[in-house]
Amino acid sequence: MAKARDKFRIIQLSDLHCGDSRFDKALVDNALEEINSKRPDLVVIPGDLTADGYRDQFEEAREYISQIACPQVVTVAGNHDCRNVGFLHFEDLFGSRNKTVDFDFCVYCEEIFQEKVKVVAVDSNKPDLNDGEVGRGKYDRIREQFRGKNDYKIFVLHHHLVSVPGTGRERNIVWDAGDVLMELRKVEVDLVLAGHRHVPYIWPIAGMLIINSGTVCTWRTRGYTKPSYNIIEISATEIDIQIMMPGGEILNRERYSRVHSKKRLPFDK
Repeated sequence: MAKARDKFRIIQLSDLHCGDSRFDKALVDNALEEINSKRPDLVVIPGDLTADGYRDQFEEAREYISQIACPQVVTVAGNHDCRNVGFLHFEDLFGSRNKTVDFDFCVYCEEIFQEKVKVVAVDSNKPDLNDGEVGRGKYDRIREQFRGKNDYKIFVLHHHLVSVPGTGRERNIVWDAGDVLMELRKVEVDLVLAGHRHVPYIWPIAGMLIINSGTVCTWRTRGYTKPSYNIIEISATEIDIQIMMPGGEILNRERYSRVHSKKRLPFDK
């Protein structure tokens, strides 16, 4: 059994947009230093590593991502990465666009228990379009990978499944968002991690937390939104989410209890 500890720490950072005129190297340098100081168990990067999907932009992104001192980094492609047939460069440098990762997670609360953390990441992109779609062809894989009853289940994609406040008129949401949410609910997914809209936000829906990350190192922001990344800490009893601006400022912090049943109670007439 792995050494027991009090939490499982995830860093969620997205939308680097290497090659974009609003990219800020000082932001990414600060973020990398802070992330490594937190010693995360998992880093999730839900897409848009590049501005245009060109090879040199992917290579720049890989150089930054390679500096993350974490044994498990899960990276998915974003809509910008799939421009100009960029998904081929993504696969060369970052591997498959659909990934599954397992962890054995031991925590100490009132007693030691062991829990498997299952991460399933899918490509939600349509080449050269900003719109997203998971697609029915991936539903069987989602059901199969999340079949374990006692796993802590994390689903990763680039596009948002639920509208994000403060982003203007809705567009580019996943075309089959309703069906995807239903599938995730049926297999009792705990966390959904996404990027895309450059505004961080947390939606608790049907026993799931849907957590969107902002852009970590560009000024492609909306209104008064600042560049940010998320620190997510999962303990035996709660989930603690901090939205951080590179440089150390805590922009928001929310906590959610894990002490609740996902099973719906029978209807009592």
